[in-house]
Amino acid sequence: MTNKHNMQVLQELAAKNGPLCVGLDTDPSYIPENIIKQYGSAPEAVLAYNKAIIDRVAADKSACCFKVQIAYYEAMGLEGLKVYSQTLKLVRNTGLIAISDIKRGDIGATSKAYARAHFTGDFETDIITLNPYMGFDTLQPYTEYADPEHGGKGAFVLLCTSNPGMTDIEHQELKAGGLLLERVGDEIARIGTEFGKFYDGQTCGVYGAVVGATQVSDARYLRDKYANTFFLIPGYGAQGGDAAICKTLLERAGGTVNSSRGILCAWKKDASLAEKTAAGTLTMDDIAGAAAKAACDSKIDLTR
Repeated sequence: MTNKHNMQVLQELAAKNGPLCVGLDTDPSYIPENIIKQYGSAPEAVLAYNKAIIDRVAADKSACCFKVQIAYYEAMGLEGLKVYSQTLKLVRNTGLIAISDIKRGDIGATSKAYARAHFTGDFETDIITLNPYMGFDTLQPYTEYADPEHGGKGAFVLLCTSNPGMTDIEHQELKAGGLLLERVGDEIARIGTEFGKFYDGQTCGVYGAVVGATQVSDARYLRDKYANTFFLIPGYGAQGGDAAICKTLLERAGGTVNSSRGILCAWKKDASLAEKTAAGTLTMDDIAGAAAKAACDSKIDLTR
């Protein structure tokens, strides 16, 4: 067989374009007021903002994927969800991978409905994020879509997240020995092995793991322990994770490093745009140019 699942495609794109993932956590407050007025509403401005950044970053080949955080679109109501759907289509039309950051984690029929909602229809995406901490039965319904007949869809499962409170649960020791996060990592690896039979030459599992760049003490251990698992790496930039930690996590099967505000809000730190910003004459091209430069700079930082 020569089919590739979406995680393999992402792994190859990361090798080709660099490991950057651009996070489209687009809050209307990130957009200058004069631009929102041009588009008539916050949702319409967000869509235009996303499109400008997607087009520039994709043209520069400075990223391998975009991660769309659904919460920011839900917060805008029904119009926001339309923008969410349209943003996913814009990403997928570039040939890059769309990751939907939905962090679902529920049982039985509810998980089946979530899987159907995000792997088919209006919200169809390539890869989603999942929360496994209600138990591994919550992951099972999504695996139906991991085989070639159902699109080779993937998921990044929360393993070792970037927030300070991750130690409250993820670092807890089990009675049987080991940490809870290790039990999760073992299950992610098992799923990858299970679906390996569908794909010739699989170099990473259909499911990857979320491993934060802020967890310095875990980086080397987790990278070596889960050598064939592709990582989604949050925490780079605004949350304090640096390129050195990211490079450790990018070894072995590799990974993709998310940057959201650092790219979405790059125009705010661009000294060459200060006068336009103050005068309220900033254009969408200005914003896209600043975002594209920030993406290229991040790519260089992560690959040099």
